[in-house]
Amino acid sequence: MHIDHAAPEPFRRVGMTAVASSLPEREVTSRQLQAQLVAASGLSLPARMLERVTGIVSRRAAAEEEYASTLAVRAARTALSRAGLAPYDVDLLVFASASRDVVEPATAHIVQAELGSRAHALDVTNACNSFINGIDTARAMILAGRARRALVVTGETPSRAVRHNPAGPDQLRDGFAGYTFGDAGAAVVLEAVERGGIVDVDTETHSEHWSVGGIFGGGSRHPRGDEHTYFHGDGSELREVFEKVGTSVLDRMRQRTGLAWDDFRHILVHQVTVPYLERFVELTGVPRDRLVVTVPELGNMASATLGVQLDRVHEGLRPGDRVLFVGLGGGVSIMTMVWEKA
Repeated sequence: MHIDHAAPEPFRRVGMTAVASSLPEREVTSRQLQAQLVAASGLSLPARMLERVTGIVSRRAAAEEEYASTLAVRAARTALSRAGLAPYDVDLLVFASASRDVVEPATAHIVQAELGSRAHALDVTNACNSFINGIDTARAMILAGRARRALVVTGETPSRAVRHNPAGPDQLRDGFAGYTFGDAGAAVVLEAVERGGIVDVDTETHSEHWSVGGIFGGGSRHPRGDEHTYFHGDGSELREVFEKVGTSVLDRMRQRTGLAWDDFRHILVHQVTVPYLERFVELTGVPRDRLVVTVPELGNMASATLGVQLDRVHEGLRPGDRVLFVGLGGGVSIMTMVWEKA
């Protein structure tokens, strides 16, 4: 049984005190993936088409016995070790991912069983914004006195939703966004801090575009059938939606906080393809030297993208350094989070 915890004293700051990520060992290059597509479908594709169109050279893919929970558990153990914590030191466990092991129960329970903790465990899912939504949810529960220390994890295996044998050009086009996917896991520890921490969060949602892209199988609409287990989406339409509405949430964040781009040590952005990232820079004016670019070597890691980027720069951060998270997710949702290292 989980018992509500009263906060020992009022506090308003929750920070990320440890971070980790995990990547499968298996690497799949765009050339290998394209050769597989050609061999399975018989389609004739221009040389290096996937690499040239997406800017993605390679990505990681989970092995047969690796699951979303596997990647999450690996990252979680590393994050706990870096924080000097044991699993029982955590009283809230949030699995926040677009991927999951099973429809029911929550994958958080599978992660918890592997870790050996006894925390309140639940899933949060919101496409590629799942991880940042999970962090925000955990922060809110800590501020409300419902938890003292949270572990937020993600394990993304979108490569499992890729159609490797398209029947023709239409199926190839419909599932093309899936060929950008790469697998990864990430984890963060959240707890009260005396200074810094998560200082601003904002969201914007345009749910009228929910059907533009996704994996529509496994729910009550399409409970069975392989056809609905593949990713379907119109990448151009998704891009148009983000371009139309994506800058307003960034403008609000800058006006509300008074922060300029140069006030951030790093700006972590969800990355789908290299051309999309270049367009983001063009529209927003974000300085390129503030970005942590992962998409050419790791592809689109869904909600794990921001966690992997944070892990790559976390060790070099100094107290007072600010990091801006920019999440983009199907649905469609856009999210910003400003975090200052304690």
